Amino acid sequence: MLRVLVIGCPGAGKSMFARALREKTGLPLYYLDTIWHKGDRTTVSEQEFDEKLGEILREDRWILDGNYLRTLPRRLQACDTVFLLDYPVEICLSGAASRIGQPREDLPWVETEFDAEFRRWIEEFPRVQLPQVYALLERYGKGKTLVIFKDRKDAAAYLAAFPRQKT
Repeated sequence: MLRVLVIGCPGAGKSMFARALREKTGLPLYYLDTIWHKGDRTTVSEQEFDEKLGEILREDRWILDGNYLRTLPRRLQACDTVFLLDYPVEICLSGAASRIGQPREDLPWVETEFDAEFRRWIEEFPRVQLPQVYALLERYGKGKTLVIFKDRKDAAAYLAAFPRQKT
């Protein structure tokens, strides 16, 4: 496990899982949200995002945290391991709500509200995004290690049992 993707619905806890995995493996961790978003809540261009992503994908070791469906095929082709956090919507809504007002390593600003558009994105994720994620995993995930968690207890148990690597 040297090139790892952590994907799933917003609010599932991808970043928390990715940070715990970084602690266990010593792999460098990159958050797609911090590449895409600027501190003033604007975004970089797709070209700039793609260039930075390409730089990371050329590295020998990494963890990439985030969905960004448009670039998922490219990332799936480059990775060796995928963790999919496929949790119920209620868990993801609760997770997203719980981080309001909290400074985060994976976002360049502090969220001050749980806006309606973001809530809708989470609510629609299982119907709109998740089928596409599974289709892309089917198409580009052959030969990769794929670990799917359906609840946080299973993810926590996996991390607890994972041996700390020497870096």
